[in-house]
Amino acid sequence: MSPRLTFTTAGRILRQLRHDRRTIAMILVVPTVLLTLLRYLYDNNPLLFDRIGLIMLGVFPLVIMFLLTSVAMLRERTSGTLERLLTTPIGKVDILLGYGIAFAIAAAVQAGVVSAIAFWLLGLDTLGPAWLAGVLAVGNAVLGMALGLFVSAFANSEFQAVQFMPAVVLPQVLLCGLLQPRDQMAGWMQAISDVLPMSYAVQALTELGSNTEPTGIMWRDLAIIIGCVVVALLLGAATLRRRTA
Repeated sequence: MSPRLTFTTAGRILRQLRHDRRTIAMILVVPTVLLTLLRYLYDNNPLLFDRIGLIMLGVFPLVIMFLLTSVAMLRERTSGTLERLLTTPIGKVDILLGYGIAFAIAAAVQAGVVSAIAFWLLGLDTLGPAWLAGVLAVGNAVLGMALGLFVSAFANSEFQAVQFMPAVVLPQVLLCGLLQPRDQMAGWMQAISDVLPMSYAVQALTELGSNTEPTGIMWRDLAIIIGCVVVALLLGAATLRRRTA
């Protein structure tokens, strides 16, 4: 592993993102618009918006970053950029960490902007501190990024990459506790929910919304999210294959 090569890769990806206006709009505008629609959907019930909006503060960035990174990484694979990199002395871990750092920065900016708008403009209110909600939103966005980088290895086209969203993300939305408390699910469904990363992302935000101070469960869930990010990046590195020029 070479820090210089890692940050060189990250810098290249960030420069590409900076010049891609559609991607910037997808990162910053789309989750903000969705959260704004949710705010006015519950205009007559602000308490319900506070509960659901806080959870969506983490879910929206996760879903969007999953979609963006899976497609972006697939482009690198299919365009030959990744293959050319793998014929150089750069290591697979350097490549994945470079991509991870670049998209993690994008995820942090996204979550920061969305969190600021949610609390300051849309009136989102929660018992826990707002800054911690932002931290959890960043963690969820980074989780989506890591999962997107991983699943891109199993797609051969951008259309296939998009297909992974209903296959990978939507089951987690159904089983994460958003629609039905996890402890009220059937035993086999709860067992599946227990191994899905989004379950802990939603649970951490729920803990924040119902407690004035951070809880042990919330910190445990955040640690699990970080662990899932690391595992997804390592699995993503394992899918990279070095070829001879």
